[in-house]
Amino acid sequence: MRDSRTASRKIALCAMLMALAMIFSYVEVLIPINLGVPGIKLGIANLVVVVGLFFLPAGEVLMISVARILLMGYLFGNGMSILYSLAGGLLSFLVMFLLKHIKGFSITGVVTHNVAQICVAALVVQNRKLFYYLPALLVAGVITGMLIGILSDRILSAVKREGRKSSSR
Repeated sequence: MRDSRTASRKIALCAMLMALAMIFSYVEVLIPINLGVPGIKLGIANLVVVVGLFFLPAGEVLMISVARILLMGYLFGNGMSILYSLAGGLLSFLVMFLLKHIKGFSITGVVTHNVAQICVAALVVQNRKLFYYLPALLVAGVITGMLIGILSDRILSAVKREGRKSSSR
């Protein structure tokens, strides 16, 4: 009986995080950011991935991330946006997963950038000049990554605090 309850809770948690990631992705589509460089986004859906990496198995977080990218791409994007998002999401996930296991990196230092998306775009359009966007995207990625990292750290602290409160009751 206990195992089925644990499995049900795990499924419910993954479904809730998936819905939250999709909501964040949709909200991000509604926020216009026009800094003269295409491709700059806040990355608020990454909050779910970053926080999830610190209290869920990596495979479940990866599933949530890939499913979010596919569903949002089918709902609001196109085949190319799915390709770019998957490339960026998978590389970002891999780097965050690896950095999480290196001592000396905080949750803020775990957030990564748009390099994979530029590489895929350069391959698809067969134009290396797209790499000229990389410095601007990296600066934006560092700024938004730090903000997402700080928010993730605060969310994780609140979740841990709440967990301690509920276990002491």
